[in-house]
Amino acid sequence: MRTILMMLALATPVAVTAQAMGSKAKTADYEFSYSYPAVAARIPGLKRGLDAEAAAIRGKMARDAATARRDAKKEGFPFRPYSYEKTWKVVTDTPRFLSLSGDSYDYTGGAHGQPASSALLWDKAAGRRLDTKAVFTSAAALQSATRVDYCAKLKVEQRRRNQGNVSSMNTCPPIKDVTLLLGSTNGRAIDRIGLMADPYVAGSYAEGSYEVTLPVTPAIIAATRPEYRSAFAARRR
Repeated sequence: MRTILMMLALATPVAVTAQAMGSKAKTADYEFSYSYPAVAARIPGLKRGLDAEAAAIRGKMARDAATARRDAKKEGFPFRPYSYEKTWKVVTDTPRFLSLSGDSYDYTGGAHGQPASSALLWDKAAGRRLDTKAVFTSAAALQSATRVDYCAKLKVEQRRRNQGNVSSMNTCPPIKDVTLLLGSTNGRAIDRIGLMADPYVAGSYAEGSYEVTLPVTPAIIAATRPEYRSAFAARRR
């Protein structure tokens, strides 16, 4: 994720600063951490939403971990404490959008935890949170605009990691299965997009996440909803 953030935000005059807000907790049943940057904390509506998400995740984990501890005691096997960590970071901050990426890791007592990526946009004009894919007319339109370039770049990376083979899963996932990040090289307009395929989406767990960055093209702009097109700019490959 660090690589794709650097590529998406290259030359953006935004301080992608240390995490300023969030919560932590550690009990006999679980360990929990959730954080987000200062720029998000300064937007009341966004802060409320992030704090609510943190509380909901922690509450569910506390209940699930307590149940797992009781079950372990009843069945006579060791209990492994649960853990959850999520960190939101700034991808870019343009006049229209604040774009954030989220990295999380969830462990529920199994052989290993599960990493995951996430993304959100804060629409400054409307004062509301958006899913990054919601700025496009449809998943099908966005996939049509990105499929060829995305799959070609993904295949190169799959082969690099797998000694010349495409992947243990041999797949190029559809847009609905990947995390979409919106980035900028200049802090003025969205001119790059990042496509994050988590473990098991484009490869095995051992292969890790696959990150592909694409320039915004006229085809991508055409797939954008009319009310958001002015916030995008095509960029040369």
